[in-house]
Amino acid sequence: MHDKHQEFFDALAVEWDLMFTAEDFERLQHIVEGLGIKPGMDILDLGCGTGILFDMLRRIVGGDGSVTGVDFSFKMAQRAHRNFPFANVNVVDTDAIDLPFADSSFDMAVAFSAFPHFSNQRRAVDEVHRVVKDGAACYVIHLESSREINKVHQRIGGAVEHDEIPPEGTLREMFNSNKFADVKIIDHPGLFLLSAVSSK
Repeated sequence: MHDKHQEFFDALAVEWDLMFTAEDFERLQHIVEGLGIKPGMDILDLGCGTGILFDMLRRIVGGDGSVTGVDFSFKMAQRAHRNFPFANVNVVDTDAIDLPFADSSFDMAVAFSAFPHFSNQRRAVDEVHRVVKDGAACYVIHLESSREINKVHQRIGGAVEHDEIPPEGTLREMFNSNKFADVKIIDHPGLFLLSAVSSK
């Protein structure tokens, strides 16, 4: 199943950027500006795709901070690296369930339009907790509600047919298992935003 996911997203890499409108980028900019990012932060972008968030993030963290994107699609990661050849941007071709980073490496983690596609969401959450610092904020962001996202994936079918944002109770259990505090979920038409704070 995982290989099918890689093939699915590899095939989309060339045109991935075109799937987002100017309005999408404007809304994303507004969301990113509200995440509490500060200059000098090291941010982990999970399932970064072609680097949709990179420019927004790197401009805020500046030269003393960094943005590290990870994606299990080699072609997505390759394109992200080519799109953003900046000193404060790193791209790693790896899976969110097996992150090649030391414990407590990052000040924040974000996952935009990616969480449903993690092959093991619980393990990915555990890995995020491991690699972020105590008190680090973690975000799951979508420009549609969980209901809308799940319906789109069912309609597309194939490799992503069963990729979904879990019910709120399941999500809270994933993030509340003695690893995260202050879990908040906004889920309405046009927006899904989960935020949680790492507790070591």
